[in-house]
Amino acid sequence: MTLRIYNTLTRRLEPFEPLEPPHVRMYVCGMTVYDLCHLGHARSMLAFDIVQRWLKASGYRVTYVRNVTDIDDKIIARALKNGETITSLTNRMIDALHQDADALGIERPTHEPRATEYVPQMLDIVRRLEDKGLAYRSPNGDVNYAVRKFPGYGKLSGKSLDDLRAGERVAVDDGKQDPLDFVLWKSAKPEEPAEAKWDSPYGSGRPGWHIECSAMSCEMLGESFDIHGGGADLQFPHHENEIAQSEGATGKPLARFWMHNGFVRVDNEKMSKSLGNFFTIREVLEKYDAETVRFFVLRAHYRSALNYSDVHLDDARGALKRLYTALAAVPAEEAASIDWRSPFAARFREAMDEDFGTPEAVAVLFELAAEVNRSKDARLAGLLKQLGGVLGLLQQDPVAYLQGGGAAGGPDVAQIEAQIAARAAAKAAKDYAEADRIRQALQAQGIVVKDGPAGTTWERA
Repeated sequence: MTLRIYNTLTRRLEPFEPLEPPHVRMYVCGMTVYDLCHLGHARSMLAFDIVQRWLKASGYRVTYVRNVTDIDDKIIARALKNGETITSLTNRMIDALHQDADALGIERPTHEPRATEYVPQMLDIVRRLEDKGLAYRSPNGDVNYAVRKFPGYGKLSGKSLDDLRAGERVAVDDGKQDPLDFVLWKSAKPEEPAEAKWDSPYGSGRPGWHIECSAMSCEMLGESFDIHGGGADLQFPHHENEIAQSEGATGKPLARFWMHNGFVRVDNEKMSKSLGNFFTIREVLEKYDAETVRFFVLRAHYRSALNYSDVHLDDARGALKRLYTALAAVPAEEAASIDWRSPFAARFREAMDEDFGTPEAVAVLFELAAEVNRSKDARLAGLLKQLGGVLGLLQQDPVAYLQGGGAAGGPDVAQIEAQIAARAAAKAAKDYAEADRIRQALQAQGIVVKDGPAGTTWERA
């Protein structure tokens, strides 16, 4: 079966073939680093982590670029509010981003360019657009893109210029010829710090938000590449404007496939900092282990909305423990590579080849775990671990994971083991009342004790 990807640009599933097989070039819009990442950011990073993992598992060589926006109105405002430099703020937030992503098992992209490192390339695109009559200088010093002069505007979002104009509620900014035009280069303001200003043919200033991704993607992947991704909120206007800038400058299609992940929702509203209904990755990880959070996200298809609640995360934790329980009962015998001829592996591949269908792939893991429990087949346990590994799951020691429990708090392992030993001693002395008391005390602390032929084991409830 051939990999098929839903292409936002064409609004249909299409067979995927890279422009230069077997090399896949992928660009994903990253974070604006003025604050800690929330679960919505984690959802996007995890979605494209799975994309690049599956492409690699399918035999492709992947160059994955995920940018960092380190100059922006919000960044400037936050740095001034904190009384720190922009560089200090952004470096600190980038470090935090890496810590959070690493905790969730998100592999680092091949390249992670920062916007401030590519200002010359941005200015070159602005120059090319001005030469072609697609950009103009405003009296206030800004340089704007003339949207109506680009014939393909709206092809990604499906919005016509007339529809956009009819929905316009904002007065024309100073110097804009049309409300739909957007800024490519922002003239410096006197109150802005010096590190937010660059010299240019248009005077001192800084780049607009949209131009940075056009510059970095084209510089690192070429003027046309295979996949461009990001959150659904970026489809318009950010990605639409990227297309207008890049294709207006080069005359070539920017990306063949456009992919957009769905929102994380809280009480039927999109999780976002502007609405104040967000949970940072760190806040979530205080209550749930990282693999549970990863599993929670991957159980939903990347294009669907993901509803956040403790109930859903508790359910994900319980489900993940069932998979680990199968691996704890049957030590895995792993082959050198996945045997894709296995019926379980074949169904897993079929699911992933249909637009990275992680819900169906996860269902295969549960079918396989049930067969491991039934057959006690170490090779099938090995296959379960290998297929889980494709999704970044099931790579921890099963007993250690089950005893970790996926939750913060509770007695530590040494305390639990001491109580288990005391219970064993009570049983040996035929003091069954004391043994029962210790079991009940452990149960009250969320510890489940299991007696079996091989001895006593335990796990966190």
